[in-house]
Amino acid sequence: MRITMSAIKVNVLLVLLFTLVFNWPIFLHFYHALSRLDHVKVGFVLSIPLVLLAALNLVFLPFSIKYLLKPFFSLLILLGSLASYAMLKYGIVFDQNMVQNVVETNAGEASSYLNASVLTWFMLTGVMPTLCLLLLKIEYPTRWYKGVGLRLGGMGLSALLIFAVGALYYQDYASVGRNNHTMAKEIVPANYVAGIFKYVKTSFFTPAMPFLALGTDAVVAAEGHSKPTLMFLVVGETARSKNYSLNGYEKHTNAFTDQEPGLISFSHVRSCGTATAVSVPCMFSNMTRREYDENRARHQDGLLDVLQHGGVGVLWKENDGGCKGVCDRVPTLVVEPKEHPELCKGDSCYDAVLLKDLDQQIAGMKPGNKLVAFHLMGSHGPTYFRRYPASERAFVPDCPRSDIENCTNEELVNTYDNTIRYTDKVIGQLIATLKGLEQDYNVGLIYLSDHGESLGAMGLYLHGTPYKFAPDDQTVVPMLTWMAPRSAQEDGLNLDCLKQEAQAKRFSQDNLFHSVLGIMNVKTSAYDGALDLFKPCRRGV
Repeated sequence: MRITMSAIKVNVLLVLLFTLVFNWPIFLHFYHALSRLDHVKVGFVLSIPLVLLAALNLVFLPFSIKYLLKPFFSLLILLGSLASYAMLKYGIVFDQNMVQNVVETNAGEASSYLNASVLTWFMLTGVMPTLCLLLLKIEYPTRWYKGVGLRLGGMGLSALLIFAVGALYYQDYASVGRNNHTMAKEIVPANYVAGIFKYVKTSFFTPAMPFLALGTDAVVAAEGHSKPTLMFLVVGETARSKNYSLNGYEKHTNAFTDQEPGLISFSHVRSCGTATAVSVPCMFSNMTRREYDENRARHQDGLLDVLQHGGVGVLWKENDGGCKGVCDRVPTLVVEPKEHPELCKGDSCYDAVLLKDLDQQIAGMKPGNKLVAFHLMGSHGPTYFRRYPASERAFVPDCPRSDIENCTNEELVNTYDNTIRYTDKVIGQLIATLKGLEQDYNVGLIYLSDHGESLGAMGLYLHGTPYKFAPDDQTVVPMLTWMAPRSAQEDGLNLDCLKQEAQAKRFSQDNLFHSVLGIMNVKTSAYDGALDLFKPCRRGV
C-alpha cells in the first residue's frame, strides 16, 4: 500500500532534509565562528536554523507542483547528498570553478573518490530519500488557485519570519558574514545550483568569439648559439611549495635533485587558480591571473601555439587526463595504461611512464629548437598512494586509502610527501635524459605545478577552494629550473644571479608564458620582457 501525503507536507519534509542533513556543514561553520566570539546572543543562535528553514521553504514552494516536484527534487537530493559529503569531509566549497572541475574530471579520476564512506552516505541520504519520494503518492489541491494560494501563503510566512529575524539580528548576521566569506557559498542547494547555472551559461550560452591568432610574427633568434635548444617543460599536479625540502621542508622530499648543479628552486610562486581546469589554461595563456578570462583563453593561441609559429618543434606528453585545451593544436601523445602494464594500474600510471621511448620521440621531432611538455599525475588526490610504487614508500606509515579523512595526519602527510619525492625522482630522470643529449642540444628544464593541496589544515582537504578564500597550501606552488652549465653560458644566463632572484623575489604562473619564450629565444610581439623571470640574469637581453 502506497503512502499518501499532501504536496505541502512533502515540501516540509524536503525542507527538513536539506536543512538538517545536507546543510550540516554550514551549521558547523556557523557555530565554530560563534565559539570564537566573546559575546553571543542566545536568540541569534536559535534563529540560525529557523532562517535557513524559512529560506529553503521560500525557494522550494514554487517547485512543489505536479509533474515537476518528483523529478526536480529527486535530482536535487542526489546532488545535495554528494555535495554535502564533499563539504563535510573535505571542506570543499562549490562555485562555478568547482563545478567545472567536477565536469572535466575523467572516469579514472572520479573513481579515485569512491570509497565505503561516500557510498554509504550517498545511499542513506541520497538514494533512499529519492526512492521514498518517487514511491510516495502525492495529493495536490483539486483547484489550481488553491494550490497557488497555499504556496503564496507559505512563502509569505517564510518571508515574514526572515524579515522579523533580520530586524532583530541583522548586525549579528552581517558581522559573522563579513568574517566568514565562504558561508554564502555553503548553502545547499543554492551553492551547486548557482555554480551549475553559471558554468552552463559560460560554457554553452556565451556568444561565439572569433579565434585570435597570437604571436604569428614569432621567429627564433639563434645568433650566437652553436646548437639548437631542447627544453623540457614539466607541468606538475597538486604539488605545494611548503613540502619541498629545497624550500626548507624538514623531510628529504627532493632527494634526487637537491645536489644537482644548475638546479634552482623558486620559493615564492603563486598559482593562477586552485584547480587544474583553471590553472593550466591560465598559465599557458598570455593573460595574468587578474585579467584571465576562460572563454578568451579558449579562443586564442597559447604558449605552445606561439612556439610553433616561431618554428619550434613542440610535443605534449599527457599522463593526467587531459591538457585542458592547451595542447589542442600541437602534436600530443597520451599515455595508454594498457600499453605499459609494468608502470600502470587500472586507469592510472606512474609518471615514470613519460620517459618511455623519449629519446626516439625527440629524434622524430622537426629539426631545430624543441620543447617537450610533460603533464604529470604528480600528487593527484585523494588516492595519493597510487602515485608512487611500493619501492618509493620512503615515509611511513602512509595512508593506502581514498577516504583520507579517516587517516591520521601523520599517515596522510607521509603519503603526500611520498608523491612529492617520487615526482622529484622523475624530474631527476628527465635531467639525466637531457644530460645524455647535451652533445646535440643546449638543454634545460622548467617544472611548475598547477596548484597546491590542503591536507586537513583549517578543516580543508584536496583543492578547488575559491581563490580569494584559499589558503597558501593551495596557491603557493613549487617551481624549479635546471640549465646545463654550458647551455646557460651559451645563452648568457648567469645562474648565480637567477638563484638570488629565485630566493629574493616573488613570482607567479603569470611568468611562464614570457619566460619560456625568452629562454627559447623566440622573438615576437606577444612577448613581455617584464614578465620574463630569466631576463634580469641574461647577458645582452
